Amino acid sequence: MRTSTTPQSPAPTPLLDLQSLVVAVRRRRRLWSCAALLGLLLGVAVAVLMPPAPTAVTKVLVAHQEDQPNDPGTLIRTDAALLQTTRIAEEALGTLKSSEAPEDFLRDYSGLGLTNNLLQITVTGDSDADAEARAKALADAFVADHVRRMQQAADAEAKSLLDQRDRLQGELAQVNKAIGDGSEETGPKAAANLETLFARRAELTSRIADFAQRAAEARVGTPQLVARTQIVDDPRAVRHSLPKSAATNGVIGLVLGLVLGLAVAAVSTVVADRPVLRREIAAHLGASVVAELPLRSTWPWQRRRVRTARARLAASLARTVRGSAEPVSLLELGCARPASAIAVDLAREIAADGPVTVVDGLPGTQLRDRRTKPGDPAVVGGERVPALAPHERRIGVGSVAPGTAWTDLGYLGTQTVLVVRAGHGSAAWLHTVARQLADQRIPVIGVVLVDPDPRDRTDGTLWDGLDTALRGRSERPDRPNGAGAPHAVPAVGEGRRRAERQPMWAAGVPDSDQEAR
Repeated sequence: MRTSTTPQSPAPTPLLDLQSLVVAVRRRRRLWSCAALLGLLLGVAVAVLMPPAPTAVTKVLVAHQEDQPNDPGTLIRTDAALLQTTRIAEEALGTLKSSEAPEDFLRDYSGLGLTNNLLQITVTGDSDADAEARAKALADAFVADHVRRMQQAADAEAKSLLDQRDRLQGELAQVNKAIGDGSEETGPKAAANLETLFARRAELTSRIADFAQRAAEARVGTPQLVARTQIVDDPRAVRHSLPKSAATNGVIGLVLGLVLGLAVAAVSTVVADRPVLRREIAAHLGASVVAELPLRSTWPWQRRRVRTARARLAASLARTVRGSAEPVSLLELGCARPASAIAVDLAREIAADGPVTVVDGLPGTQLRDRRTKPGDPAVVGGERVPALAPHERRIGVGSVAPGTAWTDLGYLGTQTVLVVRAGHGSAAWLHTVARQLADQRIPVIGVVLVDPDPRDRTDGTLWDGLDTALRGRSERPDRPNGAGAPHAVPAVGEGRRRAERQPMWAAGVPDSDQEAR
């Protein structure tokens, strides 16, 4: 019975991985923490170095002839706008006997409608006394202008009503004259005309009295409005608390700096495209993450944890190296110092099996010039590799950073462990590293992730990528002794090891989408 399986299409890659973004932003906490701290300091500095100008506040009760209970505040907003006119500013400056331009004075005060009839005036000055004097003059000028406008409106209304009354009185005089002339006539027609004239005279008399009464009422209501328009809160200086102002500005600066820092960190993370999760680094390199190593910490309570992690990693790599006669290299990306330390620790672990030499292929001489301790392995440069004994174990340390001479990596080791710092290399460069190592027939045993995110819960094992992870190991042809690299091993042993390392594929089990024949 044959079993045919239908390959499942890979899941679509999201345009933006929110988990990776959150982890990358959290790893850049120095950036947004410094931005928040800078915002806090700037806010406090502004409060200390740029204190607010002396300010005075006064409140004016404003009465309107058109006041209605359901007024949405249009009238008081009109009063606040009228306060910001050069006419009122000029009158206030005239009271103060100041030569300041009204246009400049307009920038020193403002009006705010608290209710439909209560206007708050805020004025700044050179001192508290000057601010209070300015507020008093400005409030008096506004009240005088408001009273004048109400009186002008009342006078205009009364004059219009009196003009109407005078016109009707002239018409009444004509009607009275017509009645006097028609009283001498006799007959039914004359009687009808007189009756019409008498009705017209009564109507005109009533309308004249009404206009006279309305004119009187227009003048009578104005004094009440004038009396209600007054200053209800005398000008007083506003007291500013420096600690409170510094705290307020500091909190505002802290929030703005934090938001700006987070935004910059998020944007730079998306633009740089630097993987930080185990699953992403494993997928881009085509090799599984076999261990993690925190960075060297300056805190005393974390140094022991770092030493323990390094010792456990060295023991794990030693078991792998002992099982293979091929030289192993450690290739770093963004973590030269941890890679050097791992190489030395690994050499110490396997030193009991025989002589071990560390081949330094890192840029510079920091590994060779380091302070040695008793029992440390010998460290030589890459130029001394041909002089080493064939039976002597060696551990190469190199770099796969930009600018690497890829053809020289084979002299460091025919198989390698990548020591990669999380978030250091871009996705494109990780692809380049994986491709170049595959082209050089250097299989990747695994990836040691340095400085991983402590909250990363993703899996860095390539369950479905064994052929990619072990492509170099499973496809590397036999190397003749001395060809291609001075550290080749016998062909018989090479063939036996390749046979032992052939990947074993899991048997496919049909599911609901598979068809059994």
